[in-house]
Amino acid sequence: MAGVPATSDNDDSATSLVIEFKNVGKIYKSLLGNSVRAVEEFSLVVGDGEILGIAGPNGAGKTTLIAMMLGYLRPTTGTVEIGGISARHYVERNGIGYMSELISINPKWRAQTALVRYATLAGISDAEVSRRVDYVVELLGLAEHREKKVKALSKGNLQRLGLAQALLRDEQILVLDEPTHGLDPVWTQRFRDIVDDLRDPQRTIIIASHNLDELQRLADRVAIIDRGRLQRLVSTGYEHAAPAITRFRVTIVSGHELVRAAFPHAEDVGRGEYDVTVRSIQELNAALANLISKGALVASVVPERSVLEQQFREAVGESQ
Repeated sequence: MAGVPATSDNDDSATSLVIEFKNVGKIYKSLLGNSVRAVEEFSLVVGDGEILGIAGPNGAGKTTLIAMMLGYLRPTTGTVEIGGISARHYVERNGIGYMSELISINPKWRAQTALVRYATLAGISDAEVSRRVDYVVELLGLAEHREKKVKALSKGNLQRLGLAQALLRDEQILVLDEPTHGLDPVWTQRFRDIVDDLRDPQRTIIIASHNLDELQRLADRVAIIDRGRLQRLVSTGYEHAAPAITRFRVTIVSGHELVRAAFPHAEDVGRGEYDVTVRSIQELNAALANLISKGALVASVVPERSVLEQQFREAVGESQ
């Protein structure tokens, strides 16, 4: 991270904080007596030092799961525990860094004022407030926006302000709900760098996002949720992927006449690019080695779908 080293006001900084959902269910009841089952029989263990992604269609139950982990909602059935105690008890005692999907800050406050007030509410000592605010302002590039009123901030700058407040304390648990929504490409990349710098054996980070590419890049595992249930738990990275028929786009600089010999069914899509289908990473590498050995110059090889995207489509019934 840029800026001063982070500090912690937590008393349990060395405590193992495994997050465990144990057969959790949540039913909402309306005034008319109707029931909506938002989460059902959800069980998952999130370990120390892990970055867990949460993905799912709209209405899948992601927000309800996060609310129960933060202690805002009580499960109808099952339990949510952090470090062996109820999630609500843990949050009340220690706090959690949290960035909500919808950033709601008093529009009349100035950005600097908002951060100072959030730091105070978070229990940061008076002696540390100024230092922590300066740190997150520098980290999120908000220096020129310090004195702007919240209502004058662009969507991207408001998003960065929301992330800044979540990072005011060096929390052991950080929950980010759609953190890159509204960020431009430059700040999306900087967000990835920030998360990489936050990775620590004693910090657990949970990122809920519709951006599967983001989760593929950042998360160790991704929980795919649909209709309130855990449909699939995916380890990102091709070393964990089960063998499957996969399409790649191969870009060739020279040696186009050699492509068909290595990939008999390659589809020429123009601009020196070819779509190829293989049954495994091993088959892909063997064909590429053959192509290169014969003198072709390969510029890039990109999967049509990431491991996560393929698994997501299968899990929510959108596979083709």
